[in-house]
Amino acid sequence: MEKRAPMPQMPDMQKSRDTRKIAIDKVGVKDIRYPIVVQDKQKVQQHTVARVNMYVDLPEHFKGTHMSRFIEVLNLYHGEISVENMETILAEMKQRLEADRAHLEFEFPYFIEKTAPVSGARSLLEYQCRMLGTLDGSFDFILEASVPVTSLCPCSKEISERGAHNQRSIVSVQIRYSEHIWLEDLIAWVEQCASCEVYALLKREDEKAVTERAYDNPMFVEDMVRAVTEKLRAVDEITWFKVQCENFESIHNHSAYAMVEGENF
Repeated sequence: MEKRAPMPQMPDMQKSRDTRKIAIDKVGVKDIRYPIVVQDKQKVQQHTVARVNMYVDLPEHFKGTHMSRFIEVLNLYHGEISVENMETILAEMKQRLEADRAHLEFEFPYFIEKTAPVSGARSLLEYQCRMLGTLDGSFDFILEASVPVTSLCPCSKEISERGAHNQRSIVSVQIRYSEHIWLEDLIAWVEQCASCEVYALLKREDEKAVTERAYDNPMFVEDMVRAVTEKLRAVDEITWFKVQCENFESIHNHSAYAMVEGENF
């Protein structure tokens, strides 16, 4: 059999010298669609598809990083990507890309079965969630959930003879924790702080119930971020949090917004 000639050595342009003396904080690949596994509170694995961002730092003397190596790392952990081995993946990124710091983000849909308040109809509701990990000298992890809720305006209720305007809101919560916090618990704490939670499936009797529940529990955007903050401060395992709420106003051409960030001591 005829032997193939060896491939000629190709220049490594990424490792060539850069003379501008500007280090880069984050460089990498963004918005990769990739399957991941998330364990839910019932000890069942949810297989979902995440948008993945992967970055490392780049010293000032290198011209570029090796983008293909990010994908190689993902493929190395195919079928095993989860929060449990996020630190291991980050360590692999640092080693393969010869970096001092690595950053990894997963954004994914997470589904929870909900039961309508009167009819008992069951349906799955989607929540957008994120996991953010950084490995520098130590491992830093942030869990995030974006929770759709209903808010009803206290001012509108107070001044109107009939009804009150309400809207759908998104409450986004980021936390750091000392012991594991389930997404189901984090989402439930947020939903308890709204005028009413939302459902994928409601029968007429349910629609009546949630409309009246929201009317009896009016909330400004400020009320909701304060209520969620109180919930999170009561959880000893949470060490840091950031709560954001956006109301997609039904009678204004703008959104209302509030944010609280803090630490638990």
